[in-house]
Amino acid sequence: MKQVCLGFLGCGNIGGGVYRLLGEMQETLKERDNISISVKKILVKNIDEAVAINEKKGLCVPRELLTEHAEDVTGDPAISIVCEFMGGEQPAARFMQEALAHGKHVITANKVALALNWDKLQAQAEESHVGLWYEASVGGVIPVIRVLNVNLESDRIDRIYGIINGTTNYILTRMAQEGKDYDEVLQDAQRLGLAEPNPATDVEGMDAAYKLSILASLAFHGRVTYEQIYREGITQVSAQDIAFGREMGYTLKLLGIAKKDGDVVETRVHPTFLPSQHPLARVDGSLNAIFIHGTYCRDMMLQGRGAGDMPTASAICGDIVEAALTEKPHYPTFRNTAHPDPAFTFTDNWQTCAYIRLSAVDRPGVLARVSECFAKESVSIASMLQKEAADEGRANLIIITHPAPEQSIRRALSLLDESICRLEAMIRVEQE
Repeated sequence: MKQVCLGFLGCGNIGGGVYRLLGEMQETLKERDNISISVKKILVKNIDEAVAINEKKGLCVPRELLTEHAEDVTGDPAISIVCEFMGGEQPAARFMQEALAHGKHVITANKVALALNWDKLQAQAEESHVGLWYEASVGGVIPVIRVLNVNLESDRIDRIYGIINGTTNYILTRMAQEGKDYDEVLQDAQRLGLAEPNPATDVEGMDAAYKLSILASLAFHGRVTYEQIYREGITQVSAQDIAFGREMGYTLKLLGIAKKDGDVVETRVHPTFLPSQHPLARVDGSLNAIFIHGTYCRDMMLQGRGAGDMPTASAICGDIVEAALTEKPHYPTFRNTAHPDPAFTFTDNWQTCAYIRLSAVDRPGVLARVSECFAKESVSIASMLQKEAADEGRANLIIITHPAPEQSIRRALSLLDESICRLEAMIRVEQE
């Protein structure tokens, strides 16, 4: 039977979940895979505090496994696999690179450290002839990394749409179902532990952008860096716009979008209206889902728990078993560099439809003035809805455009005369 010795960098909720799951699966792994997995060392900030926290969680981690020195994990020759649970970019990335340099396989769910240091980590893994596994870095338990890295490697993927942040999906779902405003739902999410006390990483779209960097790089076989991703969060989304969109047949989601047409690549994270019959529009609560379109696979969607200690632990344990059994690690085939793939041309002038809400003076001639601004930039209006506004003498004018270049839509909006027509919201619409 193969003996496999692990080291943990950190032991928070996810690390604790992995420790618990490995204990529960020990006999099954021995019988099914002929491997015995044990944890030798766990890096923590403070041993006394870690013991107290583990006791509160009912997690029985022997004190002698804990250490406050990273080299006890990264440099121990008996440890063959290092699992990183620290979060954040540093020192997690540095410790992972040290472990790889010492000839250890590394497993992580850390999308930030991976997205910003992927080139260094993969280069070190290849040099040391060890593996770097990161299935849980995007979508939690959803096996999208494996699908892109292995199953669809020979396909030509041209579109990815992803609900890849559970916090924002929960907030937008509650806003849509209950008609509540963003601030009220955010406070509820924080009380329930579904949103951090400082939720900026989630609600401003950074978390989704890190994940989209990883997905797009694998899908398009070329490096797409975090810096190349346009990002817009949900903090300005109103319940009113969600309701108006629903009335017009749309559902709002925070999407990570990656498209490739020839060598032209667009990558963006922002609130997006989808037709309410689209499969992604039906993914509610804290669930994640990734919709993929390829030349040969056509349309496919993967859905599941994108966060939580045990779903994420399940994905990590899958990586642990694969690392334990592998003879030759698999690396992404694209040239993984610190800079975007030079073969790609990144655009910020993508084709998009737009939902536009204007607060307009309710008098004759206003619609003609608005239409004239759009016509000057060749932006065609697909549908229009007028609703009574709270301000006396004004109306909410809601417009859905036909597909048009992003910059043309922006220029058309800049031409509006604010004395008669004020822009209240602009949300992109994906019709596919």
